[in-house]
Amino acid sequence: MRRRLIKLSAALAAASLTLTACLGGDLPVKVTGEYGKRPEVTFPKDAEPGDKLVISTLHEGKGATVAKGDLVVASYVGYRWNGAGSRLIDSSYAAGRPSAFPSGKLIPGLDKALVGRKVGSRVAAVIPPEEGYGAQGNAQHQVGAHDSLVYVLDLHATYSKNSRAQGKTQPPPEATLPAVADAGAGRAPKVTVPRSAPPSTLQVRTLVEGSGPAVRANQLVVLHFTGVLWRTGKEFYSTWSEGRPAGEILGVGQDIKAFDEGLVGQKVGSRMLLVVPPKWGYGSQGLAHYGIKGDDTLIYVVDILGAH
Repeated sequence: MRRRLIKLSAALAAASLTLTACLGGDLPVKVTGEYGKRPEVTFPKDAEPGDKLVISTLHEGKGATVAKGDLVVASYVGYRWNGAGSRLIDSSYAAGRPSAFPSGKLIPGLDKALVGRKVGSRVAAVIPPEEGYGAQGNAQHQVGAHDSLVYVLDLHATYSKNSRAQGKTQPPPEATLPAVADAGAGRAPKVTVPRSAPPSTLQVRTLVEGSGPAVRANQLVVLHFTGVLWRTGKEFYSTWSEGRPAGEILGVGQDIKAFDEGLVGQKVGSRMLLVVPPKWGYGSQGLAHYGIKGDDTLIYVVDILGAH
C-alpha cells in the first residue's frame, strides 16, 4: 500500500579500488570508483549499445544472496543510451540515500541484474529495450522505444518475506488496546480488537524491542506491516500478503502522520503497535480503495527491519 508509498563494511568503505567493467570483453562501458560511492560511467564514442543484455559483477560481495521476490536496498545510477549519446536519467545519490528495488516487479533486465547477486556487490547492466521498457519506452524518464539502459548498482541489503523483528519481547499492551499474536515468519501477526471504543489519540506501543540504531527522519526504512480496521477487525492491507517488505521514507511528510510520529526514533529490529485515529491516518476523506472510512480508526503492527 503506497501512501507511504547499510551499513557498509568498513573494509569496503575504506578500500580504494578502481573497477573496470568486463564480462568476456562484452560490457561496452567503463565504470570507475569505489563501492559505496557514486560510480563514474564512461561511454565509448561513436558506438551503439547493441541488442544483448550484458550483466557484470564488478565487485563480489560476501553478504546474503538476493532471491526472487526480495526487496533490495541499493545505491545506483541509471543512464539512457542510444546512437546519439547517453544521458543520466536517475540516481540515488541526488537524494543522499539508497533506494528500494522490489525484485520480481522491475523491468526484466534489472530483475536479472539483481537476483542471484550478493549483498556487498557492485553490479553493472546494459539493458536493451526488449529487457527494459520495450516499444512503449518510459515518458517519465524520457526513454524512447529504441533506447538502452545502463545501471550501476551497489547492493547494500536484501529483505525477504520471512524477514522479521528481532529483539526482546515486551509486556503486552493494556486490555483497552488490541492484542497481537505472532503468526510465525512470513505471516502477518494476528490482531484481536477489544470490545470497546477506540482511543481518540495516537497510541504507540513497543511489542518487541530491537537492538539496532534508532530510525532517523529522511531515511529509507524497510518495514513489514499489517493494517486492520478497528471497526471490523479485518485486515485491509499487509506487506506479508504482498510477498515482501516495503521501503518507506519516514519523517518528511510522505507517510501518514502516525508512521512519521510513531516510528521515527524507534530501534531497528522492533515490532510496534500503532492505534491510529483518523487525523493521524487518512483523515476525513478515508481511503475508499481499501475500505477505510473517514471516521475509521486503524491498527498497524509494524516490524522495523532496516534503516538506510
